[in-house]
Amino acid sequence: MNAEIKERFDEFIRLRGMRRTNQRDVIVEAAFASDDHFTAEELLAKSRRLDPKTSRATLYRTITLLVECGLLKEIDLGRDERVYDPNFLDSPDHNHLICVDCGKVVEFADDNVAVLVDCITRRLGFRPATKSMRIEACCDKLRSEGMCENLIQMRLGKAG
Repeated sequence: MNAEIKERFDEFIRLRGMRRTNQRDVIVEAAFASDDHFTAEELLAKSRRLDPKTSRATLYRTITLLVECGLLKEIDLGRDERVYDPNFLDSPDHNHLICVDCGKVVEFADDNVAVLVDCITRRLGFRPATKSMRIEACCDKLRSEGMCENLIQMRLGKAG
């Protein structure tokens, strides 16, 4: 985990009159162990592998704090599903392509998109504070092969 993340989070909670706790440290460590998107439940499982005493309530409060301080980005996948993206510090201008069939999330960055967003906002008299694009589409795998392991995993995850 990047030391800047820990410092930024520690400063954020200190300014709110909160203190560092072992459970918060474990949750932050689990959240930023990779650049992969995760759900709250997936983060809870990762955190409990590090410390089985990690509480669900502390996890949800910590996720909220991480989003508020700008370390995590919450992405609404539709269908009442939310995932969290831990790599906005390293790559703040990336966007997301989400498969409506299987839920697969693909990150992308494109200079043309950045120029287009800049042109649109300027033309309409705005200056963007943040930029984020979410495109919902159908991946080719299900259509071309008749099967998609992401769809199978998504359905198994919801059944379990």
